[in-house]
Amino acid sequence: MEPVYIKTFESGRLKEKVEEAFELLSPCVVCPVACRSDRFREKGDCGVGRYAILSSYGAHFGEEPVLVGKNGSGTVFFGGCNLRCVYCQNYDISQLRWGTVVDAHTLAKVFIEIQRKGCHNLNLVSPTHVVPQILEALLIAVEKGFSLPLVYNTGGYDHIRVLRILEGVVDIYMPDTKYGDSKNGIKYSGVRNYFEVNKRNLREMHRQVGDLVVEDGLARRGLLIRHLVLPNGISVSQRIIDFIAEEISKDSWVNIMDQYYPTYRAFEFPELSRRINREEYLEVVNYALKKGIHRGIPFDYIS
Repeated sequence: MEPVYIKTFESGRLKEKVEEAFELLSPCVVCPVACRSDRFREKGDCGVGRYAILSSYGAHFGEEPVLVGKNGSGTVFFGGCNLRCVYCQNYDISQLRWGTVVDAHTLAKVFIEIQRKGCHNLNLVSPTHVVPQILEALLIAVEKGFSLPLVYNTGGYDHIRVLRILEGVVDIYMPDTKYGDSKNGIKYSGVRNYFEVNKRNLREMHRQVGDLVVEDGLARRGLLIRHLVLPNGISVSQRIIDFIAEEISKDSWVNIMDQYYPTYRAFEFPELSRRINREEYLEVVNYALKKGIHRGIPFDYIS
């Protein structure tokens, strides 16, 4: 299955999308935070200016098996973030913005190197705040023969206008859905209307790419949803599951994750200062099964 951006490139639309995306950088409305900074001259609230921060890249084997395959998912970690999650497990990258500022040509070389390593896809981690920079690099890389499926690995707080620019570019959307109550989005991630924005985004992503298509054990196209279960019901997971089952698709691929551990500023919040227990996790998994969600569910864990 050919990546969707190949036809977009051949039609000339990829170049147009680069131009459309860069128009959003000043004043910056690339994400729903809409800090309105002039990112050609200064950094936005995400901590990033005109050029992306590259934190690390390479073959990654800790992602979902349908992304990893035999040769790994080609992850590119971007510094900075439009969220302020107090429990972020990658806070050195997202909040402390560890990494190197890179231009489009350097980033394009990274994409091509990942392809040469034999990775099954290009997995863009925390791309929301640097979509213009990614598209600029992608255009250069495609001109040089780049052709891996594109995974948009996002925290789920994206601008709908940007997602529509990404139509015909992204093969696999992989959003987080963090909270079923936007009050918790304000308290723990520093953004307003998280659940409302997230629901709108999932609808748009699903409209573009549909349910996840897996061929020979590898994801090729579609929506893959991640949900990290937080302790003490902070995720309000049942509302999230209800939304996915009733308004997206019961055939959605949903990875319900149990790997939360307190880090960064989590110990400032007593309700976040411990790992989840097995009962909390199974409660969410069993609820998903009851609602008809059946793809991506970790049955091995249950048994």
